[in-house]
Amino acid sequence: MDKKNALRAGALAAGTTLMMLLMSSPALALTRDDGDDPGTGLSVVETLGLYVLAPLALFAIIAGLVMVLDRSHPDHLVKTPGTKTKAKVKADAKA
Repeated sequence: MDKKNALRAGALAAGTTLMMLLMSSPALALTRDDGDDPGTGLSVVETLGLYVLAPLALFAIIAGLVMVLDRSHPDHLVKTPGTKTKAKVKADAKA
């Protein structure tokens, strides 16, 4: 990319960012709207439980279900080349 195109892309990105910042003025959030009826705030314990403990518990439940309900066969496992699994050794011995 030559210098002129890089300068043009930078100016466009800066202009777009500036316009987005100016259009989304967060100071308007201080004034109340009609029908705005906020509830009570969350305590620190409720916030940590909702945004930290609940996702970790959900992750643990899903991971546990995946591990318990795993029905993969030993033949499908990835192994180092040149090694044989017990199932392969038994199958070769019967043949």
